[in-house]
Amino acid sequence: MTDFWHLVRKEATHRKLTFALCLLAIVIAASILVSELTVLKAHDLQTDFILEEKEQKLEGEMERMEDDYRKIALELGLNVLILPEGENPDDFYAEGYTSKFMPEEYIDRVAESNLVTINHLLPILEQKIRWTEQGNRTIMLVGTRGETPVSWKPPEKQKPMPTTVGVAPGKIVLGYELWDSLNVEVGDTVEMLGENFEVDKCHSRRGTIDDITAWIDLGQAQHLLGLDGSISGIRLLQCLCHGYDPPTLKRNIEAILPGTQAILLENRALTRWEARSNAKTVAKSSLARELAHRSKLRGEIESFVALLIPLVSIVSMALIGVLTLNNVRERRQEIAILRTLGYRSRQILNLFLAKALLLGVIGAIVGYLIGFSVALAPGTGSVSGTIASLFDVRILAMVLVAAPGMSLLASWVPALIAAREDPADILRAG
Repeated sequence: MTDFWHLVRKEATHRKLTFALCLLAIVIAASILVSELTVLKAHDLQTDFILEEKEQKLEGEMERMEDDYRKIALELGLNVLILPEGENPDDFYAEGYTSKFMPEEYIDRVAESNLVTINHLLPILEQKIRWTEQGNRTIMLVGTRGETPVSWKPPEKQKPMPTTVGVAPGKIVLGYELWDSLNVEVGDTVEMLGENFEVDKCHSRRGTIDDITAWIDLGQAQHLLGLDGSISGIRLLQCLCHGYDPPTLKRNIEAILPGTQAILLENRALTRWEARSNAKTVAKSSLARELAHRSKLRGEIESFVALLIPLVSIVSMALIGVLTLNNVRERRQEIAILRTLGYRSRQILNLFLAKALLLGVIGAIVGYLIGFSVALAPGTGSVSGTIASLFDVRILAMVLVAAPGMSLLASWVPALIAAREDPADILRAG
């Protein structure tokens, strides 16, 4: 066996140029295979890194926006209007009053709930009526009892908003168009629906429906309208909804007040929350687009590799086959001498195949080192990475199998021709 491998070494070094050219063909094929597969792995690693980095950045941004939203909510709060369930909001906005009602005890249920922290809770009863005592003119009558105390806030800290102060029984507050047209002042008495009221306040012009509105005590309004124990809506002002996003808050209010609908009124806190939700959607779409772009780029690289590697392999095998066949023809005399010295056809075949195997192993090792280095080199179009992260034992095993196999396959026919040569015919011809 020692003599056999000594003969193989002699065979390899006897024709150095042929051996070097065959080795170069294998090295080129192996290095291209290794570099392209390593670039693909580096691409996958960078894709994972980019997506992970963007996801972490997105989470950080969402956390900051969440904190920002909570701070805004603490400062401003959300305004909520609770209406009877069957009330069409369009009709309410158009007419300014409801045609359906809810129990007045719902006010206390909201005030005592731990659902939200409410700064201002205002029950209302609004109806458009004919003021028969004043020429049957149409006005808006609002019954209010002012703010309802909330359970979470100490009494000394419950300061009502200026616009939600209640009206005492027997008193009336008039909008601009009403007191101006009636030519009344604070302290005067007016009659409405058969009862007398003392004018407690006269509002200045507001340019809204308030100008034709009269405010009286809620209990008196219920009695005059025949709606004892009923209200048309509840206004929750500056709700500090800890732990709730607006849609969840809306669902939970409707759960504790059956037969109602909660309408979130637009303000900066709600707008900021909607902007935060939209930003999160946009960020996720950006991640999806980045992933799609990276996937498309990887597909293009794979298509290029699928075309390049077979082409290089075929060219390399053809070159090895031609060089080996030419080597066999040039060395017919040597082959004939070996046969006369007792070497069998099988041994001649093994001699050329062993040289091909040696070429394949050396080419695989050298090609792997070159291809791996090329993949790591900056400016090659590959993705940077560490040796430890990019080294893949599967790629090494693949090239250690593929390169010798390619060399053996390309050398098989020339080696078979050499093994079948008749030494007598060769020597006679020589």
